Amino acid sequence: MNFFYNTSIKCLDFALKCLAPFNEKIKLGVDGRSKTFQILKSKLNPSNKKLWFHCASLGEYEQGFPVFKKLREHYKNHEIILSFFSPSGYQIRKISPIANVVVYLPLDTISKAKKFLDIVKPELTVFVKYDIWPNFLLELKKRQKRAILISAEFRKNQPYFKFYGSHLKNALFAFDHIFTQTEHSKALLETIGFKNVSVSGDTRFDRVTGQLGTDNTLDFIANFKQDKLCIVAGSSWQEDEKLLIDFINTSNYNDVKYIIAPHNIKPAQIKNLQKKLNTKTILYSEKDSKEILEANVFIIDTIGLLSKIYSYADIAYVGGAMGNTGLHNTLEPAVFGVSIIIGKNYSKFPEAEAMINNGGMWSISNQVEFDTIMNKLITNSDLRLKSGSKNSEFIRKNRGAVIQILDYLRI
Repeated sequence: MNFFYNTSIKCLDFALKCLAPFNEKIKLGVDGRSKTFQILKSKLNPSNKKLWFHCASLGEYEQGFPVFKKLREHYKNHEIILSFFSPSGYQIRKISPIANVVVYLPLDTISKAKKFLDIVKPELTVFVKYDIWPNFLLELKKRQKRAILISAEFRKNQPYFKFYGSHLKNALFAFDHIFTQTEHSKALLETIGFKNVSVSGDTRFDRVTGQLGTDNTLDFIANFKQDKLCIVAGSSWQEDEKLLIDFINTSNYNDVKYIIAPHNIKPAQIKNLQKKLNTKTILYSEKDSKEILEANVFIIDTIGLLSKIYSYADIAYVGGAMGNTGLHNTLEPAVFGVSIIIGKNYSKFPEAEAMINNGGMWSISNQVEFDTIMNKLITNSDLRLKSGSKNSEFIRKNRGAVIQILDYLRI
């Protein structure tokens, strides 16, 4: 199994380099990984103690952030290395308050794992959720360095639990401790003999709860909303926007404002979205030159504002689940006590299933279902407030993962 895995990683390396000239995202990753060792050598002090945090992408960074922040506060004299595999994480968080150095993680070959760890020499390594690289982890174990996995999620069909997944299974045993989100994941680990496991829950609950303690004021959103009901569509894809466009164009609610924060903010897509809406729209990039009050739809053609914008929502639609791209973060609006609508493909998101069962969220499969629940929530303030309250209570009850992890680390 080791031979096949290592061969596949080398093939992946070759394929990515071949595809890089034709794909911007792949090119960013290939170019970024080629500079990793140079960056580490130039920015790290070999005599300083170090911690290493690794995330697949932006979502895992947000998930790990409350733990990273506490470790940063405790280990004031350590250098912290933050690594990403995906360009979408690195490009947005290449300057991070919790890290001294942010780099792309090299591909998981034995030689690169050794070279990386020869430079970094972490006292503690923290991986988030599921981005598990065997050669890096097995090399950490050889060097007797501590590593933990937080907010982990496992499914029965993963290679760790199959006869052919021995190399990946061995990588799990390189972790000193694994903190899972659910009892189901804990039980799966126990079937392969992994005992150093605790159910801590999802650290994202702690992350979004922290949002309540920040200043979420956005004057331009307040000016746009005024005293009208506000529907926020966050991280929308084209499948989601089709539903929103049809509803906005056919409904006659004069006292409703809409904010759309697309996942893809490329100018051509933003222009296409604007063109399809038969009402007055304004872009974030135009907000200082156009009259906000006249617009019915505010399109956010920038990143980094959505978590604050949700604080102005009366109803939220969270994108990603109408297609197969993956449901985006539903906890961000939930913490503000907002009623939530999502698409149909949410089976891999236990928090969504829990909120649906709890009566704070609705899943829709088509335009008719979308229109029906949207109309109910707009016209029934009692339903809207009660369902939103159920979501905020759900967040409150599921906090505490960070405390358990820090207790284990004796911080």
